[in-house]
Amino acid sequence: SCSTVLKTLHFITSPLSDEEGNFSLAYIITIHKELEMFVKLLRAIYMPQNIYCIHIDEKSPRDYKTAVQNIVKCFENIFISSKTEHVVYAGFSRLQADINCMRDLVNSKVQWNYVINLCGQDYPIKTNKEIIQYMKSKWNGKNITPGIVQPLHMKYRTQVSYREYVHSGLSYVFPAKTRKAKPPHNLTIYFGSAYYILSKQFVEFTLTDARAQDLLEWSRDTYSPDEHYWVTLNRLPG
Repeated sequence: SCSTVLKTLHFITSPLSDEEGNFSLAYIITIHKELEMFVKLLRAIYMPQNIYCIHIDEKSPRDYKTAVQNIVKCFENIFISSKTEHVVYAGFSRLQADINCMRDLVNSKVQWNYVINLCGQDYPIKTNKEIIQYMKSKWNGKNITPGIVQPLHMKYRTQVSYREYVHSGLSYVFPAKTRKAKPPHNLTIYFGSAYYILSKQFVEFTLTDARAQDLLEWSRDTYSPDEHYWVTLNRLPG
């Protein structure tokens, strides 16, 4: 029962400070295994003023999906992504999973300030308050998506087309012989982390701007596009 979940797992049920209560974070958590690890992560980052989108990999076992859904239904501010992907490592589906959650979060009633993406094997080393204070003091409206101009040894990721292969429990990305066109709008491709902290305004920009949409379409057949998509968009002038 939900009362048992809240009581035995000791979830925090009210903001721990006024500063936290007035500054909501959004989280995107992509998971596919290890239920206990997911619950520990969720407990560690949960605050009632925040909002959480959980993306469960389509290929996860049915009982795993059911268990996650049973936990999520106990909270008004946690939900399962309205559209889920069969995630292939280093494939476009991993990027699409985040974007699916972003669309849901932008349409939510919670007025969140930043979104942080995690996987099920992550765990925080700072408190909710420390994260907020860090964002306010050092970044203040800016995005954390570190990266550099795409190095030569990473050019292979965007020079030829890649395809996702899913069959009989196996899933992977493999290169095709088709050479890709240059990036749209003459964009300079940057390369960096797939993990980020992004402002709500930046998320709204990526979901609506023509350059962002064209880059997304161009990235559909690249290798691990989540490692160049956010960092490239964040370095657009203005």
